Amino acid sequence: MENVEVTSISSRGQVVIPQSVREKLKLHEGEKFVVIGEEDTIVLKKLEMPSFKGFDKLLKKTREFAKNKKIKSEDVDEAVKRTRSK
Repeated sequence: MENVEVTSISSRGQVVIPQSVREKLKLHEGEKFVVIGEEDTIVLKKLEMPSFKGFDKLLKKTREFAKNKKIKSEDVDEAVKRTRSK
């Protein structure tokens, strides 16, 4: 561990992450965390948006499939209408 800081818990269960740690980890107000507790250890893991890496490739394959099956945008619109009316 490079940098050890001490903090405390408030009567409302709030814990302050020291400024030096927030700056180092580039944490900002409103960020979400997963909290894991086991015996005397608490771990906070920052939640991050999933990567859309590969999404373009998937979209391209979907478009190729639709083109090969001769599916038109009107066909998709009609399928959506039928599904929503059920």
